[in-house]
Order: sequence, then structure tokens, then C-alpha cells
Amino acid sequence: MKNLHILWVDDEIDLLKPHILFLESKNYDISQATNGADAIDLIQENNYDIVLLDENMPGITGLETLTEIKNIKPNLPVIMITKSEEEHVMEEAIGSKIADYLIKPVNPKQILLSLKKNLDHSRLVTQKTTSNYQQEFQKITANMTMINSYEEWVALYRKLTHWELELENIDDIGMLSILESQKHEANSLFFRFVKKNYERLLNDIDGPVFSHSLFKSQIAPELNSKTLFIVIDNLRYDQWKIIEPHISPFYKKTKETTYCSILPTATQYARNAIFSGLTPLDMEKTHPNYWKNDIDEGGKNLYEKEFLTAQLKRLGLDLTHDYFKISSAKSAKELDANFNRIKKNDLTAVVYNFVDMLSHSKTEMKMIKELAGDDKSYRSLTLSWFKTSPIYSTIQKAQKAGMKLIITTDHGTINVKKPSKVIGFKDISENLRYKTGKSLTYNDKDVLAVKNPKDIFLPAQHINSSFIFAKEDLFFAYPNNFNHYVNYFKNTYQHGGISLEEMILPCAFFEPK
Repeated sequence: MKNLHILWVDDEIDLLKPHILFLESKNYDISQATNGADAIDLIQENNYDIVLLDENMPGITGLETLTEIKNIKPNLPVIMITKSEEEHVMEEAIGSKIADYLIKPVNPKQILLSLKKNLDHSRLVTQKTTSNYQQEFQKITANMTMINSYEEWVALYRKLTHWELELENIDDIGMLSILESQKHEANSLFFRFVKKNYERLLNDIDGPVFSHSLFKSQIAPELNSKTLFIVIDNLRYDQWKIIEPHISPFYKKTKETTYCSILPTATQYARNAIFSGLTPLDMEKTHPNYWKNDIDEGGKNLYEKEFLTAQLKRLGLDLTHDYFKISSAKSAKELDANFNRIKKNDLTAVVYNFVDMLSHSKTEMKMIKELAGDDKSYRSLTLSWFKTSPIYSTIQKAQKAGMKLIITTDHGTINVKKPSKVIGFKDISENLRYKTGKSLTYNDKDVLAVKNPKDIFLPAQHINSSFIFAKEDLFFAYPNNFNHYVNYFKNTYQHGGISLEEMILPCAFFEPK
């Protein structure tokens, strides 16, 4: 590896000889300048890795030199060294995007630490992150096979997500590949757990919080002041973790929980369950005019506002409230522009459909499929949307209005890779990760099959209708025109089945700063 080249600019450079010798012994090449004008000339003529710049020099000052350096080479890191502890000097230097700020007198090890922080940061972080994950890998692998509770699966999924986000920031494809294999093994074991325990957990009053119990158990107790409640459709836990830091300048997180999506992990079931506080079976019984099964014509989520109103009444919550479903940039801008109207409500519920539309467009549009080719790029697209969306502006307005903020989602999604053949009558449901209908034929190893939907609180379309849910990263395809379906849907984001990504979901609570 070539030595790193430093330009040190100081009008008393001769007094710094011991420092220079120390750095040269650490394999840094040092060039010297005694004034700002010479430094600017050298920077125009040479390529340096970093500049050490004295702030107090005769002629062109350090701050003036810094401005010229940034004009010539904006990305060249500069470490400012100064005797001054005046706040305005620090602020001006920091505002000019310096890499570091050191107060004289400095010792050689201080400078070495600053250089390593700025020049070797990526390499050192990569080494440390890789080492830490290698140590954790064995623990995660060993613990995975011992898990026998939902809470343990939540803890494991959080840990895997943590390492996925850590490893994607370093240049080590091998480690990411190992993590991907570990995630796949985790999903395989999680499927077995769900297949064995789902019905029991649904009936356990001390079991996990599910979609239909989320509002009563988690949301309602927090509604003691004006609240903005946001449901971002189809948002996974990993996507949430990269969005969260961009909320922290405005809101302080008071609590973050997870809950479990009901099956199918699909909008018409899971999101309706959140707003109604009922299982799909109870929705069909209690609100037959609102509930629609898969084969019924018309939209399946047209009555969430009515579901919410009925649930609030059932819970004895006399709150002024409103509901907005945002499925276009225009409607998002209209909501943001009319914020003064909604801030008067005790509760404002907003459903944002962008992430769900992104996952569907990945299937339908070749360009999006290429842009979101893997989980890392899928997260990146989600973050880019969030930072430029009207929802971000609405959140900031809510903070200024002193409103609480609650953010959650209805289900997650998974990048599907492998097909599983399924056969059914013409009225079989269309979703790729679950199917419902009569006389379904399928590979039993690939699915959780529920012969009697009422066992898991799902309505049946017909007397002999059943449900099947795909495991891991499988998707269903019909034998006729099989290769076409496989090529069209492979490496797209789908939901409705059983995976950590689809079922374990975040719910975060914030107070305005």
C-alpha cells in the first residue's frame, strides 16, 4: 500500500520537526509550506490525501486558505490546528467542512489519531466490524437452533438486521454473503416455528401482540394528547431503522416495540385488522358491509376510517379523529398543505402507500427492478423517498405543533427467489405468497396449509376453501406457462407469506423535542 501524502501548512514549521519525524516513522509522506499562498500553489499542482493547516498565519489566514482549498478541491480533507479557542473561529472552520479541529499545543499522537480517523477510518471500521461479526456468527448460529419462543425470534431478527446494516457499510462482499446465508437459515427455522405454533400463539392471551390487538394494547394507551399516527404500508424493520435517524432531529423516541403481523401478511387482512381491532373472521361477522374476501369485487381496504371509528367507540375513546389514505404525491402534498386542519384533531391516522407501490413497481417496471436489485438498494430507494416526501414535512409540522408521533406498518415484504408450483380452481386468489380457494394442489414441504381457515380466524370463501402460505423466499407459480411466471416474478418483493421480514414489524413512539 502506498504511503499517504500530507501537506502541513504552518508558519513555524521548523519547530514541528519532531512531529514530522514521528509521522514519517509511521509511513506518512510529509510536504511542508510556511504560508497560505504557497499551500494553495502546492495543492493546485499536487495530489495530497489530507492537509494539516495552521489557523493563525501572517498574510493569508488559515481560514482564508481553507476557503481557497475548498474552492480548488472540495473533497480534500483539512485538519485545522489553532491556538484559538474562540467559538466563532471553531464555528467558521466547522462550517467550512473541516475534517477535524485541534487546539495547540498538540502532541504527535493526537495528530496521528486524527489522521487515522480521517484516512484509515474505512479500513479500521471494516476490520473491526468484520471481526465482531465473525465472533457473533458462531453465537447466532448456535442460538438459532435453540429458539422456542416468539420473543427469542424477535431478538434474533433484530440482531441479524443490526449486522446487515453494519456490514453493508463496509467493503466486504464475503461477509455479506455469509450473513445472507444466515438469514436464509433463520427464515427456514422461523417457518418451522410458525407452522408449529401460529394457531396456539393467536389464541394465547399472553402471547405476542398481533395486528388486531396492536391498537388496543399499544396505540390506545398513548392517546392522551394530540397524536399523528402513521402507518407506512409494507415497511420492513430494516427499512425503518434507516429512516429513524432522520426523525431524531425533531422527535425523541420514548418507546419502540415490535408486533407480529397476522397471516396472510397482506394489506386487506393485516391493515384492516389494525384499524378494526378485529381478526378477519370477526370483521366479516361484525362488519359484513365493510369486509371483502379475495374473490369479491371492489377495493379491499375502502373502510379503514369506518373500522377506526367503530374501534374507538368500542374502546370508549371519545376522540376527534380523522383518517387519510395517501396513494399519490398529489394527495400527500394536499395533506401537508392542509396541516392546520388536522392538527386540531385528537388523533390523525395516515396511511402512506409509497413503499407498497415501490415493491409492486419492482415487479412491473424493469428499471425499478434493476434499481432495487437487492435489499441494500431497496432500503436506499426507501430512504431517498422518505427524505424528499411530503410525509417528512408533515412530521416536522407535527413536531412544531407539539403533537405526539406514532409510526408503524401493516406487514413487511421479502425478495422472492424460488418458485413453488400450485394448482387451483379459477377463483384461486392472486397473491404470490399465499393462496386461498377450493381443491388446492401444492408441495406440502413449501407451505403452511390451513384446511379450516376459522382455526386461525380467517373467513372462508367457500365451505371447503383452505389457505396456504409460502415459506422463506418462495413464490407460487402455476404449471401452465410456468417459465414465464418464474422469470417475471423472480427477484421481486412480495408479501403474504411467512418470513421474519414479513411478520416481525416495528412500532415506534415519539414525543416532540
